[in-house]
Amino acid sequence: MIELRIGARRAALLGGIALSVFSAAASAQTAAPATAAAAGTEELDGEIVVTGSRPIKESEVAALKAQKESPSLVSIVSADAVGRLPDQNIAQAVSRLPGVAVQRDQGQARYINLRGAPLSWTTLSFDGINIVSPEGRDARFDSIPSAIASQIVVNKAVTPNMVSETIAGNVNIVTRSPFDYAGLHVAVRGGVGYVDLGGGAEYEGTAVVSDRWETGIGDIGVLVSGSWYQRTMATDNFETDWETVAEDKRPLTGSEPRVWARETENKLYRLTRRNYSVSGRLEWKPDSDNRIFATSIYSAFTDDELRWNSIYDFDDQQSRVPQATTACPTTPFLAPNTTGYADICAGNTPYLGMVNGIDINHNSLSREFVQSVFVNTVGGDHAFDKWTVSWRGNYTQSIDDRSAPAQLNYDSPSFGTNGVNAINRPSVVYDLTNPQLSRVALFRTVRAADGTLSRGERVLQIEDFPLSLTRVRSLRAKDTTNAYSGKIDIARETGLFGDTKFSFGAQYDNRTKSVDERLLDINSTATFAAAGVPTNIGAIAVPGAYKGQLPLGFNFRYFGKDQITGIVDKLIPFGTFNIATGNQFRVKEEVISGYAMGLTTFDWGNIIYGVRVERVTNTSNAVGTINGVATPISARSSFTAAYPSAHLNWNVNDEHKIRLSLNTGAARPDYSVLRPNVTINDANLTISGGNPGAVPEKTRGVDLYWEFYPQAGGYISVGAFYKHARDVLFSDTRQFGSDALDSNGVDRSGYVFSGVVNGGTGYIYGAEAAFQMRIDDVKADAGFIGGFGIQANVTYNQSEATSPSGRKVRFPGTSDWVVNVGPYYEKYGFSARVSYQYRSDWIDSLGDPSVGGDFYWAADDELDVSARYAITRNFEVYADLSNLLNGPGRRYVGVTERTIERETFGRRFTGGFRLTY
Repeated sequence: MIELRIGARRAALLGGIALSVFSAAASAQTAAPATAAAAGTEELDGEIVVTGSRPIKESEVAALKAQKESPSLVSIVSADAVGRLPDQNIAQAVSRLPGVAVQRDQGQARYINLRGAPLSWTTLSFDGINIVSPEGRDARFDSIPSAIASQIVVNKAVTPNMVSETIAGNVNIVTRSPFDYAGLHVAVRGGVGYVDLGGGAEYEGTAVVSDRWETGIGDIGVLVSGSWYQRTMATDNFETDWETVAEDKRPLTGSEPRVWARETENKLYRLTRRNYSVSGRLEWKPDSDNRIFATSIYSAFTDDELRWNSIYDFDDQQSRVPQATTACPTTPFLAPNTTGYADICAGNTPYLGMVNGIDINHNSLSREFVQSVFVNTVGGDHAFDKWTVSWRGNYTQSIDDRSAPAQLNYDSPSFGTNGVNAINRPSVVYDLTNPQLSRVALFRTVRAADGTLSRGERVLQIEDFPLSLTRVRSLRAKDTTNAYSGKIDIARETGLFGDTKFSFGAQYDNRTKSVDERLLDINSTATFAAAGVPTNIGAIAVPGAYKGQLPLGFNFRYFGKDQITGIVDKLIPFGTFNIATGNQFRVKEEVISGYAMGLTTFDWGNIIYGVRVERVTNTSNAVGTINGVATPISARSSFTAAYPSAHLNWNVNDEHKIRLSLNTGAARPDYSVLRPNVTINDANLTISGGNPGAVPEKTRGVDLYWEFYPQAGGYISVGAFYKHARDVLFSDTRQFGSDALDSNGVDRSGYVFSGVVNGGTGYIYGAEAAFQMRIDDVKADAGFIGGFGIQANVTYNQSEATSPSGRKVRFPGTSDWVVNVGPYYEKYGFSARVSYQYRSDWIDSLGDPSVGGDFYWAADDELDVSARYAITRNFEVYADLSNLLNGPGRRYVGVTERTIERETFGRRFTGGFRLTY
């Protein structure tokens, strides 16, 4: 059940959470290890060591062997395969696997949609221990450099020994071990590059040092690694927000209402991004049946960003829009004291026209984001005759520092009574007819005696318009998640049903997420004067040309970070960093789970079956606001659920394999959803904020795959999948429907609640095909052409979910098509690879007709090329060419012509060396 405490009062929230028994399953955290080496590898005590004569081929063979022998459906990337392409982070490294689609930020892969599922349905783990991302349940992968991984295993069919929140799949990062190598191992990689948009530099470096020793008490191994990646770049951006306008009552030319651009803007970024990691591992193998290890990994992502942002506020004077319902006269005209916004009689359309005397709202912003993950694990694996025991203990701290040291707002003068000040504001000619390019031109505004506005002479320097400082903000925000986990797995080989291994396990997870957000916000001209702060926008300008490539239609001067943070420093003594009560919260999640699983092997294959049971308890504290008064609020909820699954693996023969999986799972709401921050307004009869009563999204799924592993080499697979979901989470507005927040005789059950709520049912289904082959797999001694090969896959997805209002929509993140094609050549010490990725449009978030509809990401494609040449067995040089198509990241609302954001990031060229010993 769930209970809510307001001050000293408890109540049930949103109808409570009842005990449920709904299946959910998990899949194996790691793939079965390869037990034999391919050509060019060595086998040491059952361990595979890639020697590197043909790294692409050899890592392919090792990955496919592990994939074939895995008891569940997996896709695998090996460390050498990661090194073959410009894969800076984990998201990019797995993006070429079947069923994986990535979402990018500033041109860098960040999130993963696995087989069309929402982001929160895919979990992240290190060496089998699930990790909470700094952002929460939407696992973010760009904060994890690929350099720390020896293997990346994408589990698509969950088994009972995996946590239930793994619905779509799990990305397990298998870190490097000193026993991966025969003895002393040193690997160093260094590179430098160039970003053509903005002319920035790119640097990368990794180092791994490992050794193992035979001692009187067994083998001891130590491994230390580190990585560094840095990129300085510029980003070109334009954005437009759209709306229907109630005052626009002229006859329609079609059945759909007109959707107007209420504002358009440019966001021009200058930023430096870094990824770095440090890790260490100590292992002890007393004998071949026992292993004990301790590992520590620190990985961080930093984003030091400046953003020049000018907004042209077209709807600044929306209340002045003529509301006549008659048709327009033949000759366009602008009514006195109006701007022309949303006025077709002025000759304007939603995509093309002119607005007069509107506001420029300028923002100069500095952000210093840091996301880090600190993972510490101790564990052991032990074999006793027919018994095996594995245990793990883990502490992980994830931090999301969202601080923005300075944000300054500059605005045009007010419109004035009947537009008397409009002459100090711009007239803007806008052309939004090309979804790939928003164009504006700035002009002086002329006001006639009767108040009619028109454009005057062209203005090419935006600072020629008066823009005064109106607001200064500084944000200090940090989200911290502390997680403790302990697990034990026990397995016993038996002769039951011929050959059966029974496994039992228990796990305890304790996670606490706390948010501390404080804001300095000053908007007083008197305070600016008292602090000696200049209010002219020219005071923050710095020399230097525009670094982007957009045809802006105007010139401007960029700002300096020191200039805007200096203004904040002057104002700090005159203000206070106030707690943002709406975002200040603490949520604790405690999960006690256990499972029982059987693996029965027959001469034709095997069956895995079992169930996982989890008891989840959530407690949370926050400060809510009731009629403007801060009020402590706490909530507690708990539920128990069972998650069965079954998997059949049929070895048709040595080359053909069929997999059938029946699985269940539940994706719990994110911590920010479960927070008890609520704002109650009795005058407006509204409640908004978090929802501790939100329940998990529950799924049942089936997977059917055929895999073909030709004896000569290569791989072909075809599969289909289906998941049924219920209690799907949506952001929505609806009747509160509970007495949980009633107080002092006030009945709030009928108030309108805005927040994340559970909706109806939904489904995701699709098909997936993969092909991997080399010429020398089918034709021995093919000579030069034998070095050619290809990796390709395609995934088709469809989805639908029912919102709380009954509307049928797609799940966010579902692209109809995801395609990867990667031809390569490798022979005579030279290797080259081309990688093309494509995904079709997908929903980003839900909207409504008042803003133009739902929000979509447009189709995205990317082309990368890499080449390596081994000068000696231990030394190679490389070149990586990334984002060669320089395609934009573009979002639109409702229809593809209605762009809301478009960004380009530039091509990147990097070269360097790799040394191994």
